Amino acid sequence: MTGKILIDTNLWIYLYAKNPEAKYLKVRQIVDENLDSIVVSTQVLGELYHVLTRKKFCIREEAKRIILETIAVFPILEIDALNVAGALDVNEKYGFSYWDSLLIATALLNDCQILYSEDMQHNQLIEDKVIIINPFFLNEII
Repeated sequence: MTGKILIDTNLWIYLYAKNPEAKYLKVRQIVDENLDSIVVSTQVLGELYHVLTRKKFCIREEAKRIILETIAVFPILEIDALNVAGALDVNEKYGFSYWDSLLIATALLNDCQILYSEDMQHNQLIEDKVIIINPFFLNEII
């Protein structure tokens, strides 16, 4: 696969929390198989740090190490006013929450082809550019 891939925060949580195991393994597979195509938004980095520390999946030092390692490994997409305006348009047109709309707008503005998320409609094509894939949809992992 040559197109850019954006992964929603919840999937990164499964990867680092390693729980539930089936979801961890699926996300690990996605990351391993698409290492050169994955991009990460600053929104996801912030949400990841927040959840890892708030839900005590790891201590702050470990969460910081995870964030810094992610920054070192993957291209980072910064959120700016254009992303925010795009999120408002996505929210208005598709009815996603603001935060999901911001992630979708970031994917659109950065020419991502796939957005992996379990929180949005599986196989939905946004603006004929970004497809939302729930990696657990076919496996029915709970």
